[in-house]
Amino acid sequence: MKTAISLQAVTRTEAGRRVKKIRDAGKIPAILYGHKIKNQTLAVDKKDFEKVFSKAGESTLIELVVDSQKPRTVLVHDVQRHFLGNQFTHIDFYEVNMTEKIRSKIPIVFSGSAPAVKDLGGVLVKNLDEIEVESLPGDLPSNFEVDISKLKTFEDGFSVSDLKYDSDKVKILVKTDEIIVKVTPPRSEEELKGLEEKPVTEEVSAVEGVEKKEEEEASGPEAETAPQKS
Repeated sequence: MKTAISLQAVTRTEAGRRVKKIRDAGKIPAILYGHKIKNQTLAVDKKDFEKVFSKAGESTLIELVVDSQKPRTVLVHDVQRHFLGNQFTHIDFYEVNMTEKIRSKIPIVFSGSAPAVKDLGGVLVKNLDEIEVESLPGDLPSNFEVDISKLKTFEDGFSVSDLKYDSDKVKILVKTDEIIVKVTPPRSEEELKGLEEKPVTEEVSAVEGVEKKEEEEASGPEAETAPQKS
């Protein structure tokens, strides 16, 4: 089993608008829940969590130590961020049962450089950035690595079936023939020119259509005899 990352937390009683005091003190409000345990409201140090989350994300086990008690094995189940500054505003920790399988979305990490992009001028198209799996908590992969240096032509692609993982311990929950990443040919000059001209043509046609309709309505007999609103 992978060694879990440790994080300290303290119990909090503040709720509602009072959690602003927690954030002002450099902490993030959080909640801990899980199978057959009572929900706990917590707070964690902002800088400590940022360091832990950069390593663990939502797919690596964390040893959460609450008020110097025995460590709890958890996953970051969800995070909320401020819509402007992107700072963490709330965290959901899920305490796992190491003997029960769970589902989790594992991030895909892309490495290398695609020759079909560098040498042929193609466009790299990423269809997936995470894969949902099912396994025991201790068997969850931290990530799936995809080496795009294997994409040498426009016919090459990297699918889910090409991922390397222990199929005896980890079950992939998406179709294995689904393409993760590929390279598409560059657009021709004619295609690019067409894309530039089409929106303008459609917009002009739309405006002319509206103007013509307004002229017909204004000069038509119905405009003269239309009943007035009471």
